[in-house]
Amino acid sequence: MFKIIYNNITKYRSVSLKVISVIFCILLFGVIIRFFTFSKVIDDTDKDFEEEISRRYAVFAVPLPDKIDFAGEEAPLKNFDVRESLDRELLVNVYWQSQTLLFFKRANRYFKIIEPILKQNGIPDDFKYVAVIESGLTNVVSPSGAKGIWQFLEKTAQQYDLEVTNEVDERYHAEKATEAACKFFDESYKIYKNWTLVAASYNVGMGALQKQIDAQKINSFYNLQTNEETSRYIFRILAVKYLMTNPQKSGFHFRKKDLYPYIPTSDVKVDSTINNLVDFAEKHSINYKMLKFFNPWLRQNNLTVKNGKEYTIKIPKEGYRTFIIEESELPSDTVQQKENPKN
Repeated sequence: MFKIIYNNITKYRSVSLKVISVIFCILLFGVIIRFFTFSKVIDDTDKDFEEEISRRYAVFAVPLPDKIDFAGEEAPLKNFDVRESLDRELLVNVYWQSQTLLFFKRANRYFKIIEPILKQNGIPDDFKYVAVIESGLTNVVSPSGAKGIWQFLEKTAQQYDLEVTNEVDERYHAEKATEAACKFFDESYKIYKNWTLVAASYNVGMGALQKQIDAQKINSFYNLQTNEETSRYIFRILAVKYLMTNPQKSGFHFRKKDLYPYIPTSDVKVDSTINNLVDFAEKHSINYKMLKFFNPWLRQNNLTVKNGKEYTIKIPKEGYRTFIIEESELPSDTVQQKENPKN
């Protein structure tokens, strides 16, 4: 009997070893096949490589619009140089996806500040895109020292009634800087009677632009030879305008809640010196970081207020830290806000 049992065990062990051997051979065969297949794919002289790349990755040309205008002034897209200049800026912005997505996100907050001020001053709405290409709607500092979302140099800022001191720099004040930009645009339009040239003059300066116009006997931006930065300037504006008004046509997809919300604030009038802004912030139930976030024009930890002078400091309303955008079927330029309980 023991002999029978032993024979059966030996028989099944033999079968198991055969099964394991077969499985091992199959796996080994698969590894070998994969090795040669992988080698074939990475062989850049092989046709299969090109087919595989085409299947996995694709880069598309960006379709140009049939028509586009700045402030109602149509760009002559029938001209090859105009088409190619716009094409360049569209490609740059479409394929610099991270930056352009940030434009969408920030615009939801800052356009709510900029648009009413442009309207009140009789400046076309398209000038909001100037702020986008100037700063990306952030308080950046350029190599030349231009600051804020409108990128004013100190001398120009003071010329248009912005205060620039060690303690206060209104180039960082979104509302006041927008008012100053409107003054520039209005002054420039009185000279050029053309909004496209007004936008170009914001980049190069009215004096420098006028010299080029006089020298070349040309009064159209699209026929004017300028330096590289200025020659690209209007096309950057047009490209950003097109993308921000037609995001899905260019492959940009986002939800309402992906955008940065505009956060309501209350105004606190200050007519006396504040020795410590940390204490001031605490008194108004916020921290110093948030005080500076909503009032970046405050450059120090104190604020000296001269006799007869008054400043307005913005304090975010209760629940501001958890404001979100409510996802809805509203048009892309309309956003609802929902206030959550305060953290």
